[in-house]
Amino acid sequence: MSDIELSDIVRNLLGGAAWTLGLSLTAFVLGGLAGLAVLFARIARNPLPRRLAQAYIEVFQGTPLLMQLFIIFFGSSLIGLEIPPWLAAALGLTLFTSAYLGEIWRGCVEAIPKGQWEASASLAMSHVEQMRHVILPQALRIAIAPTVGFSVQVVKGTAVTSIIGFVELTKTGSMLANATFQPFLVFGLVALGYFALCYPLSAYSRMLERKIHGSRAH
Repeated sequence: MSDIELSDIVRNLLGGAAWTLGLSLTAFVLGGLAGLAVLFARIARNPLPRRLAQAYIEVFQGTPLLMQLFIIFFGSSLIGLEIPPWLAAALGLTLFTSAYLGEIWRGCVEAIPKGQWEASASLAMSHVEQMRHVILPQALRIAIAPTVGFSVQVVKGTAVTSIIGFVELTKTGSMLANATFQPFLVFGLVALGYFALCYPLSAYSRMLERKIHGSRAH
C-alpha cells in the first residue's frame, strides 16, 4: 500500500485540473478563431469554399476524437516530425472544436429570418455589409448559449488526450490510482473535478437559453 496521503492526491489532481483547464481554453479560443473561418467559408457565395468547409466539418464530426489524436500524434512521426503530447492534444482539440463551432454558428446565421436579408438587400447593402451590420449581430445573440454549452464538451474531450500521454486530470488520476491502489477514491475525486469545471458552464448555458426564449416571448 502506498503512503501517499489524501492531501497529496488532491494537490496532484488540482495540478492535473489546471492542465485540463489550460488545454480547454487553448482549444476553445483557437478553435473559435478557426471556427469563424469555417463559418464564413460555409456561408460564402462561391461554391468551392462551401464544399471545402463542408468536407472539413464532415471529417471531424464523422470520426472519433481519439482517432484524430492518434493520427496527429503517431502519424506525424511517419513524416519525420516528433510532436509532443501537449501540442498534439492542443492541435487535435482545436481542429475538433473549430468544426463543431463553425457548424453551430452557421445554424445561428441561417436561423435569421429571410426577411432580414431581403430588407438589408433593399437598402443596397453588399453581402459583407449585410453580414456585418444586420445578420451577424443577431446571430451572435442566438449563438451565445449553444457556444457556452459546447464548451462543456471541450472540457470533457480533454480526457481523451490522456491516451496519447498528455498529463491532464484523467491521466493524473490514472497514475495516482496505480500508485495508491485506491481507484475508487481517486476517480471519485476526478469526477468531482470535472463536475466542478463543467457544471458552472452548463448552468450558465441554461440560464442564457432561458433569457433568450424569454425575450423572444415578449
